[in-house]
Amino acid sequence: MSPLPSPQAPAPPAGWRWAALLGFALVGPISLPAGGADRRQPELRRRLGGEPLLAESRAVLKTSPSCRAPALASVMGDEPLRILRGWQGRRGERWILVEAGSVAAPAERRRRGWMLLESTG
Repeated sequence: MSPLPSPQAPAPPAGWRWAALLGFALVGPISLPAGGADRRQPELRRRLGGEPLLAESRAVLKTSPSCRAPALASVMGDEPLRILRGWQGRRGERWILVEAGSVAAPAERRRRGWMLLESTG
């Protein structure tokens, strides 16, 4: 008698091998260091003290940090502002003292005044 052939698992078709190889070749490099996606969170960029702040919309500069204070001037939305100091009122409102105008502008063209950031009351 002749020995019985050993049972082997059937080999997958050649098409499946190529599909698996192609799938790994397309998806595998994403997780490699030199590959596509960067999994780190982007670094937050903080505003430096010397950089100007731009007003979001037209704002009013007041003579003092009070809602009843008279207005000195208004600033446009794209005008650079430099924060000089901050103040918080008794009712929780937050004010900042700003200087409006370009740093390169002469001192007589720059304006200072208080601007309301947020009011809780």
